[in-house]
Amino acid sequence: MNKNYQLGLLHLVHLLISADGVIEEREKKGLERIKVIEKISDELFNEFVEMARKKKERDIYNDGITMLNACTEEEKIMAFVHLYKISEADNDVHVKEVRLLLYSVKMSNVEFNDVVARAAGVHY
Repeated sequence: MNKNYQLGLLHLVHLLISADGVIEEREKKGLERIKVIEKISDELFNEFVEMARKKKERDIYNDGITMLNACTEEEKIMAFVHLYKISEADNDVHVKEVRLLLYSVKMSNVEFNDVVARAAGVHY
């Protein structure tokens, strides 16, 4: 599995689930589901958590986008499908989550309609 993909995804998921200031239980379960689906090891996840503690939000975002932009188009779309599904997890899509998702899609040159279409077939 592509480490850039896994880490880029973790960076943006981290920002998304903490965007509204509260990490809901459903968001935590969504993150666990992503770890399983994308085969993210506990070692890599713990490495990310430690790294994220030391960074500012802006740096986490910039690093995540940089890593995702080094990925294939398919990987980028799947990363945003995960983000899209996580944003729906708590049944309350916060404006900061929407802004993060839309801006990130734009910065990665991915078509949002492609993300939405793919997300329709993904169930958490």
